[in-house]
Amino acid sequence: MSTTGTALAAPERVNATPAALALIAQLHAQHGPLMFHQSGGCCDGSAPMCFARGEFLVGDSDVLLGHIGGEPFYMSRPQFAVWQHTQITVDVVPGGGGMFSLERPTGLRFLIRSRPFSEGESELLRLHPVA
Repeated sequence: MSTTGTALAAPERVNATPAALALIAQLHAQHGPLMFHQSGGCCDGSAPMCFARGEFLVGDSDVLLGHIGGEPFYMSRPQFAVWQHTQITVDVVPGGGGMFSLERPTGLRFLIRSRPFSEGESELLRLHPVA
């Protein structure tokens, strides 16, 4: 607890840049509710896939990291084991997205940037594990 008596919130495991949020809003307007899934990649520059919600089935092997632009962001459980100590920021850069990712025709692609959580953030996250 803080000195004011309020509990500290855990940091977001996933967030997005303003450019990514703008593209998410554009894709949402075109396709309706969306979802993101990160199944591979070991480092910055890995590309999450963006789908119309329900076009990709998540299961027990996936974890919900959070929401970006109101859209859920999932990661495969084995991938999460690698990234669990890292905050992911979704960004966009020029280029083609994944073959089945909705941003492909826009000339932009989503990618992730990351930073390790501080010791304090890691402690807060231990109190709020992902399911």
